[in-house]
Amino acid sequence: MPKSRARRPDLLRSALGLIALALLSPALAEAQVHILHGPTPIVGGDARAAGDLTVINEKLAFSLAVQSSAPYGVPRGALIDLAPVVAGKAGRDRVVFADFIPNNWSAWPNTYQHLTVIEDTPAEAVIRTERDWGAAKVTTTYSLRAGDDQVHIQVTLANLGSAPLKDLRSGVTLWPNSGYLFAVPGLAGVEDGPAKGALSDRVSAYDEGWTVTLHAPYLEHVGYGSKDLYQTHSLAPGESRTFEAWLQVGASGDLAPVVAEEIARKHLAAGTLSGAIADAAGKLVADPVVVIEEAGQPYAWTLGHGGRYAIALPAGEYGVYATAKGYSETPRRAIQVAAGGVVQDFGGLQPPGRVRFQVSRKADGAPLDARITIEAGQKPVVQFLGRKTFFTELDAKGQAEAVLPPGDYGFKIAHAEGVLAGPAVAKATVAPGSLQTLAVAVDQPFDPEARGWFSADLHHHADQAEAVTPPADLARSELAAGLDVLFVSDHDSTVNHRALQAIADRRGAPFLPSVEISTSWAHFNAYPLKLGEPLAIDTSKTTIDGVLAEAHRLGAQVVQINHPFIPYGYFASLDAGVAPGGWNPGFDLVEINGDNMADDPKVLAKLAAFWSAGHRYYLTAGTDTHDVWNALSGKVRMFAHVDGPATPAAFATALKAGHAYVTYGPLIFPDHMFGDDLRVKPGEGFSLGFDLKAVGGLKRVTLVGRSGEVASRDLSGAEARVEFSLKAGDSTWYALTVEDQAGRRAYSDPIWVDAADYPKTTAAP
Repeated sequence: MPKSRARRPDLLRSALGLIALALLSPALAEAQVHILHGPTPIVGGDARAAGDLTVINEKLAFSLAVQSSAPYGVPRGALIDLAPVVAGKAGRDRVVFADFIPNNWSAWPNTYQHLTVIEDTPAEAVIRTERDWGAAKVTTTYSLRAGDDQVHIQVTLANLGSAPLKDLRSGVTLWPNSGYLFAVPGLAGVEDGPAKGALSDRVSAYDEGWTVTLHAPYLEHVGYGSKDLYQTHSLAPGESRTFEAWLQVGASGDLAPVVAEEIARKHLAAGTLSGAIADAAGKLVADPVVVIEEAGQPYAWTLGHGGRYAIALPAGEYGVYATAKGYSETPRRAIQVAAGGVVQDFGGLQPPGRVRFQVSRKADGAPLDARITIEAGQKPVVQFLGRKTFFTELDAKGQAEAVLPPGDYGFKIAHAEGVLAGPAVAKATVAPGSLQTLAVAVDQPFDPEARGWFSADLHHHADQAEAVTPPADLARSELAAGLDVLFVSDHDSTVNHRALQAIADRRGAPFLPSVEISTSWAHFNAYPLKLGEPLAIDTSKTTIDGVLAEAHRLGAQVVQINHPFIPYGYFASLDAGVAPGGWNPGFDLVEINGDNMADDPKVLAKLAAFWSAGHRYYLTAGTDTHDVWNALSGKVRMFAHVDGPATPAAFATALKAGHAYVTYGPLIFPDHMFGDDLRVKPGEGFSLGFDLKAVGGLKRVTLVGRSGEVASRDLSGAEARVEFSLKAGDSTWYALTVEDQAGRRAYSDPIWVDAADYPKTTAAP
């Protein structure tokens, strides 16, 4: 059969599905469910193939990737689009994916995925997906009923193998693509750990006009700041375990429906908290927000209208307060909710004022890019009410203006914090309707660029996949971090390249375009790339050979292994035997990842083993920042030495040659360049000298080599000159570790001593 005729039924079904949606949209208020075949009607959705499925009712829509590639190399069949439906129309996609994870992110090895429509009636749609995970089978059922605001998810993980599966962390994930995340109540700040102390079993992604909540009654452990909700368990051969969860969708940032669902599902005794909210003049506040705390921790909030609010709460004791966008917070009130409810009015809310910042360098008064954070003062729990972090403008360097609720504030103003300069502090009292200007001078004692050293954060995201930083804000954050080279590496996307190139041109800064090729078994950054060239491989099916070939097709001269020892890092996958294609020596750099600092010793040990075997792989570093308002760009960075202008190609060439070092703070200026060969006659004495600097004060320097630590010295003060006297023996290498008084470290690439006998090979060690 000709290919065109073979594809016609799918294309016809897709077209008919879209026509049906258009005809049915006005009738969705009649509480019916529909399954649509083909590209999703969800705005910005990723399910675009003819064989994909979208399930829609009058409250929500979700899409399953049947033929489309799922993000991060996740197997097909995953839920990759989810949106509220308003007035019969699906809104914007709010998730990257929401899928079942068999064991702490792993979804591979995987060889098949099957999808079956079990029920397709106006009353209910039920779809079952099946896939393998090694010797196990994952069966997921998605159900949506007419009139419901939530997708019911039931997953059975069955061990079909002959060996036990021990100490698994399994569960459903919620990875939003925009907005904010309200972690499991009681677990704010817990990135990865037991769910002990949780006040509920839910996590919510939200913004002013939408919410998506994952309810997970099985919850025992959280990962990635509550994006992953796990249960720890084991499965004997032939044993299975079932997980039940719900994805609830709302068309506003109100959590009252979320709490109501929790009450109903758990059959909790409850009452209603309600009342009125007024400003200092006694006038009702149009759009108030009431925040509810339990045991001193944020539990939920509700959005009021016309100055009044109401929310059902489980019976118990709470602390509550009222606020609004830009307004002050009222004092907290202790309340007791019981059957029948309680009325609590609030008054005295005050409207905002403004603070204008002018940031300059102390030495010469030149304007400085800066990151400004509220250290003391009102920091809204509901993040769309106001930010706690601000950046100076791109086109008005050193200037920023913040709209803030009235009150007393302490600010930290930082440029290249902890690396080139210490932060400045400022205080202000904000009055309603006022404008005040704060002129702040930052003391910046060091200038590595003057000695040919340029820095970049070589793992940084903008606003693709789960990242939430628009390109302009990425640039503002990286410039405030004192980074010399702008850089972006979005997951499997190059759409932000041209916007950032335009910003870099405007600011006279080099821009290094990259992409994070994101399979389920490893992530790789490739750079510099052809500007905006799209990725052309299926990350759910590719091998390491395919990844490296695609990187070079995109124009990359450097490929780095990102976070190599996390569960889906390349070295971890090699050790587990699950990296498709196995070992391939075609990479160049290995990452020190600022989001996984506990793995730094593993990375250094791995590279030391490479170096001792003569393999010239080198260091790289990046923060893996996705949200510049809640993470610090440049917390770890790579300094590379460039002779002449720091063009993208020159910077990448320097990294590939090892003319570089990683730092969380200390600065290193070597007499002999890292990555170069130092020829010394056997038995001859020689020395290695370094100038060291640290804004926080130096503490210790350690020289390491093939046999481990060679020498170390205690240091003090912001600057020091150190020299190590050595004697040539066999061919070897030496690298430096420097620590400052705050515990921040720098790690250098090696200096090769009499390295003529070292094979410049990339064969497996």
